[in-house]
Amino acid sequence: MSFTSHRGQFPHSRPRRLRASEFSRRLVRENRLSSDDLILPLFVIEGRGETQQVASMPGVERLSVDLLTAKAKELVQLGIPAVALFPVVDPSAKSDDARAAYDKDGLAQRAVRALKDAAPELGVITDVALDPFTSHGQDGLMNDAGYIVNDDTVEVLVQQALSHAEAGADVVAPSDMMDGRIGAVRAALERDGHANTQIMSYAAKYASSYYGPFRDAVGSAGNLKGANKFSYQMDPANGDEALHECALDLAEGADMIMVKPGMPYLDVVRRVKDELKVPTFAYQVSGEYAMHCAAFENGWLNRDAVILESLLAFKRAGADGVLTYFAEEAAQLLQAQ
Repeated sequence: MSFTSHRGQFPHSRPRRLRASEFSRRLVRENRLSSDDLILPLFVIEGRGETQQVASMPGVERLSVDLLTAKAKELVQLGIPAVALFPVVDPSAKSDDARAAYDKDGLAQRAVRALKDAAPELGVITDVALDPFTSHGQDGLMNDAGYIVNDDTVEVLVQQALSHAEAGADVVAPSDMMDGRIGAVRAALERDGHANTQIMSYAAKYASSYYGPFRDAVGSAGNLKGANKFSYQMDPANGDEALHECALDLAEGADMIMVKPGMPYLDVVRRVKDELKVPTFAYQVSGEYAMHCAAFENGWLNRDAVILESLLAFKRAGADGVLTYFAEEAAQLLQAQ
């Protein structure tokens, strides 16, 4: 798309005039970041009064359910509208068939119920994928040849999504990248009386190298044993394919679209928003968080300024909201402005 300026030439047009004063910078600002744009990912563990530091994500903790509910109340006070929940499953609960994923009394399901009891106004988004529950660390079921099978995996994902909806999840977020899973989940939700349960589809999830710290956080890195997810997550070289994936998921009943990772894929966020014009979200993933923190700790970047600038970039690219481990800190900074 070509761009033609309708302004005159220098000196009749001086773009710096609008930048010279604070009042005019505020008046013509095109995008604004607020706490309404933020979703905080949370890692939940078993136990009571338990916290565990994530070594590769400085400042991020895994929390037991009781501490999770206390955190939820703090987030409501900060104006953060939703959290994204990720369970850290004990190795004894992992299996080839991922049956713990849809246990009605599983860790994720109990955490959802506790969160909705403690802070009913806080939106709870749950991860629908099998990697925390599989003995091999993949997002789906594996056949004897080591291939992740699509249709059998979708059947388990449907059971998982239903167990989350029954526990009270406001949004189920399939992040597995299996074909057809959005339609199957939507049909099951409608059939079982969960018509208002929303689906946030990780429709454009790339086979990225930025996920390493997250896999440490949920305990799936060791199970993967160096394997990759290239046969179902998207090739980082592809952009058009992302639009196709998003359009398919919308046709199957997705309410919102997710692009993951975030900042390295802002071009994809922009295209999804411009071409499909739907609620579009992005995930500032663990690798992005870890890189920022490393620079902050070395004094190379200004922490507060860079956190807010990085999140504003998502808004400028067209994201309606951002999953970010900086959500709580950013909301505090925004309140102080």
